[in-house]
Amino acid sequence: MQQQSLDPRDLDTGTLALFAGLAAASTVQDELAGLGFPDLRVSHGYVFQHLLHARPTIGELAEKLDMTQQGASKAVAELERLGYAERLPDTQDARVRRVTLTPRGHEAVAAARRARAVLEERLRQRFGAPALDAARTLLADLLDTLGGAAAVRRREVRPPR
Repeated sequence: MQQQSLDPRDLDTGTLALFAGLAAASTVQDELAGLGFPDLRVSHGYVFQHLLHARPTIGELAEKLDMTQQGASKAVAELERLGYAERLPDTQDARVRRVTLTPRGHEAVAAARRARAVLEERLRQRFGAPALDAARTLLADLLDTLGGAAAVRRREVRPPR
């Protein structure tokens, strides 16, 4: 049975972009599960973005994520339990604990980047480079127009409220 295409007039632009992004994220999650990271969730990415190039404290992480310290601590504890992050003493003050990615965390980041690249190539094959590039440009312009581009550039995208 052939699926009927969605009429783009049935949904507003933001909802279409959201649903396309959710479908893409789900595809990447499936790929990551097949690569040995079945426990990674999209929500982990909000924390990972702050651990790529920094070693924040729980308080700093909570501020970046616009959440309570308790919420940030819980998120980090989950990532620790899964083997993706760890808390280490600060190099200047051993009483201060900083959060960092473990080698497995870095492997997960690399796997996620590969999974997104595979998806991009699949989309490029399906729609052609010009159409995909035009769609990407439009989405980037929409993000900029709606005020979200700066947070992406700073790697400070916050979870939805």
